[in-house]
Amino acid sequence: MSVEHVDVVIVGAGLSGVGAACHLMRQCPSKSIAILEARDAVGGTWDLFRYPGIRSDSDMFTLGYSFRPWTGAKAIADGPSILSYIRATAAEFGVDEMVRFGHRVVAADWDSATARWTVHARHGAETTTLTCSFLYSCTGYYRYDEGYLPDFPGLADYAGTVVHPQFWPSDLDYADKRILVVGSGATAVTLVPALAETASHVTMLQRSPTYMIPLPATDSIAEWLKRRRWLPDSITYPLLRWKNALLSLGNFTLSRRKPEWVKSFLRKLAVKNLPAGYDVDTHFAPPYNPWDQRLCVLPDGDLFAAIRAGSADIVTDHIDTFTEKGVRLASGDELIADVVITATGLNLLALGGIELTVDGAEVKVGESMVYKGMMLSGVPNFAWTIGYTNASWTLKADLVATYVCRLLRRMDAAGHSMVTPVPSTPAGTTAILDLSSGYIQRSIEQLPKQGTVAPWRLHQNYVRDVRLLRHGPVDDDVVFA
Repeated sequence: MSVEHVDVVIVGAGLSGVGAACHLMRQCPSKSIAILEARDAVGGTWDLFRYPGIRSDSDMFTLGYSFRPWTGAKAIADGPSILSYIRATAAEFGVDEMVRFGHRVVAADWDSATARWTVHARHGAETTTLTCSFLYSCTGYYRYDEGYLPDFPGLADYAGTVVHPQFWPSDLDYADKRILVVGSGATAVTLVPALAETASHVTMLQRSPTYMIPLPATDSIAEWLKRRRWLPDSITYPLLRWKNALLSLGNFTLSRRKPEWVKSFLRKLAVKNLPAGYDVDTHFAPPYNPWDQRLCVLPDGDLFAAIRAGSADIVTDHIDTFTEKGVRLASGDELIADVVITATGLNLLALGGIELTVDGAEVKVGESMVYKGMMLSGVPNFAWTIGYTNASWTLKADLVATYVCRLLRRMDAAGHSMVTPVPSTPAGTTAILDLSSGYIQRSIEQLPKQGTVAPWRLHQNYVRDVRLLRHGPVDDDVVFA
């Protein structure tokens, strides 16, 4: 029985996968594409996570696709709006018709003799197989079927309801309930003000603080340009995209170069937005520098507003043990709660757990080096989308897709069937993600390394990557065959 062959297999139908398919259709229209999606819907992260208040930390002018302007009212949009945007994009470009749902890719084997990948996907109780000339992983690096939960002492003794945000039950009734949110990252910061609207009270319990910055949910410059209508959307949208990308990059660069100034600035914002006399230095002064971990955005300062209203508060302490009624802290205090939400983080999973082999040899992803932030050393005809940690994921995803299209066109023009990244000179390596966040440090060894020099160095810098991926050469440190 013959095995189906396509030019490009895209793994994942989330934000990255839909964008990759659209770029390929626009820039490489002759290529046949199949999209394999483990779940039963388009949307990826934005379909999986359904907890109250879910939203993006990134503005939609940069989280949206470069080829399809975001026209919603809010710059910092809620999860359902982002999901609708992704699905509308997929429908507009016909990408939804390319998706094969319920196909979890478990392995892919490269054969240099035929210059093809053989891709194995689990579909129900069966395993289906197809071949492709180029394999494009848009799986991100989070594990979808499992969230991180510390081994809390006494958890089995707790008589209330325990929920992990990654698996939010649709029938959870938390109205007029006392809620304890354990964690201080983006998920916790999002949940607290949303829950506080109907809960009796919400407490956020954190081991250590997180840097937070209140920003308007709407972009005043975007609204002004829309009202004036001086410029067509084809000019307005790229301008807004570049404006916000540069602001984000400037924030990150300033944090790296002048961390004490940024600390002082963020502290002043907290003091300004919190009740008089609030203990800012206990609850909003992390022990690390800004952008050693991600900076949490508060749309319209919603968390601060919930604290001012008295519907939410923050406790900075360590858990000693769970009790029947709540949590006893290291200080000896007990927090009583009807519902405990463990916003304790995510688990990482490289390539969605796909096992790769090249000519029969296992690819040890954790020992590989990443080329231009998107290909693996010694692995032919393969790309992996990894977005920015300090800016919108889609800014990088768009650049990776554009580069893949450039690479495929170059291969076609020169008659090449294979391209493999190979370092031209020995280089040192370092971790691919330079954040100190727990969810990264717990699993960093399973992710590929980055080099110390270009093109093996992963720069968290959109301007540099535009030059490298959109305009730079496609033949440095790669071998065509």
